[in-house]
Amino acid sequence: MPVELTELVAALDRGDVVVIPTDTVYGLAARFDSTEAVRRIFEIKQRPPDKPLPVLASTMSDLSAVAMFGPLASELAASFWPGPLTLVLPRAEGFDADLGAGERDTVGVRVPEHRLTRRLLGECGPLAVTSANRSGQPPATDAHSAAAEFPELLTLDGGPGAGQPSTVVSLVGRPTVLRPGALEEAVVRVIRAGDPS
Repeated sequence: MPVELTELVAALDRGDVVVIPTDTVYGLAARFDSTEAVRRIFEIKQRPPDKPLPVLASTMSDLSAVAMFGPLASELAASFWPGPLTLVLPRAEGFDADLGAGERDTVGVRVPEHRLTRRLLGECGPLAVTSANRSGQPPATDAHSAAAEFPELLTLDGGPGAGQPSTVVSLVGRPTVLRPGALEEAVVRVIRAGDPS
């Protein structure tokens, strides 16, 4: 059911799972500090329990309490955020939210390039977000298809997404591209430029 931003903020504050737009695809979103809401995302999506959820925020500074940014992470964030790049980083000290998979050492983080979504994230703070689809199915790229797939959830209509998923890069240990996505070539160039080997 499409809704206004204020209604969605209230639903998130209640601990509900909602559907939000991003610059890539639509996503299932919830407060990361609500264990029950995070559990509901896994249940609704039928997501394998060994795949932890990433965290999205409106700015890099909002993620400073979530993840630890070393020099390369900071360079990639400055180059490609806001945008379709997810960085897997060591967790910030004290960030112990249960995002699935029993993973408490690392976290995937991203700042999306979508004005309405960043406004929402600015009001709510960082959220746990994963693509809006049943596991194994194509993700929704517009509000109509997202609402059709998840009619029981509130949906924020932000227009069509690009459809291509974010590039996922792990910077835990040697930099590794975990999913090619929209920015793979550009990201790899930056990584190689900073690699002395």
